Amino acid sequence: MLVHVLLYDAGTENEGIHSLELNGSTVILMFQDRDDAERYCGLLEAQDFPTPSVEELSKVDIEAFCVEAGYEARFVEKGFIPSNDEERLLISPPQSNLEVGGWQNQDNMNNKYSSNDQLEDIKKRLENLL
Repeated sequence: MLVHVLLYDAGTENEGIHSLELNGSTVILMFQDRDDAERYCGLLEAQDFPTPSVEELSKVDIEAFCVEAGYEARFVEKGFIPSNDEERLLISPPQSNLEVGGWQNQDNMNNKYSSNDQLEDIKKRLENLL
């Protein structure tokens, strides 16, 4: 099954995937519907956040990437209606965001990656998903 994810600087050395921090976990959103993913991008842009591109990738590949990176994958079905504030973040971004350029530094601050080699490995695995 193919899903839609949000990528920054797709196809470049600085490629990154959009994520949320929910209850101490890094969450990657996988949208079933391209229109929902594009709407989410528009909401990010409305908050003066750089607009990611919507890329169609294999759900299995994204889930495998998330497992390896210690992230949580969340599938957002077409027509999803949230039932609480946390679920609302799956269809509408939070009011504040981390800077896109700081995603590498944020990972290092969280001690998720202790060296540039490990970070490069993660970026290469993400590139291979494309």
